[in-house]
Amino acid sequence: MEHFFNLILSQGVAMFAILDPIGVSAIIPSLLHENITKMQMRRVAFVATITAMIAFFIVLVTGDFVLKLFGIDINSLKAMGGIVLLLMAVNMVNGHSKKRSHHTKEEEDDSKEHENIAVIPIGIPIIFGPGIFATIIVFKSQAVNMPDIFSLIIAFLINMLLLYLTLRNSIYIKKVVGITGERIVTRLMGLITGAIAIQFIVSGVIEIAKRYI
Repeated sequence: MEHFFNLILSQGVAMFAILDPIGVSAIIPSLLHENITKMQMRRVAFVATITAMIAFFIVLVTGDFVLKLFGIDINSLKAMGGIVLLLMAVNMVNGHSKKRSHHTKEEEDDSKEHENIAVIPIGIPIIFGPGIFATIIVFKSQAVNMPDIFSLIIAFLINMLLLYLTLRNSIYIKKVVGITGERIVTRLMGLITGAIAIQFIVSGVIEIAKRYI
């Protein structure tokens, strides 16, 4: 039981750093209309969170199949996923958000409705991007039994709850935290993400190297 809760804690902290809810909550208002209401903001937060959860379970169920389909070794994915996380971490530490999404004028016009924006780009790829995708597959590959899988699900759902709460209050959080506070939190999350990335890279490279030594 102690191992189960320790796993939830370690996986939860790792995903929290990668998801960076505070950083996301500071960016989301800029993607929405200035006159958005509280009810609309709650709806956006709900739809975006549900979108990320659906993506999580799809990856959790089909991740192994995708690896086998393309003949990708899990250690190769671990090393590459670590590089992706490391690049994200460097941007975060430098104060550049990993979450920004650029759209053409036509795309913005096509995404006038808040729920469309909540799905893409907020749900995917702002919340559920390549970093969390690789992390979930790596964590699943490390699971040795069903309790380990359940711990991964619980850790992600806890993060989704926290993310939902920050998103629905993102307008207020941005005002309270401010630009300086958001940058401090993002850089701190970047350091943690970078440490996780190094662990992924080293672990993956060592396992790959064993085959040739």
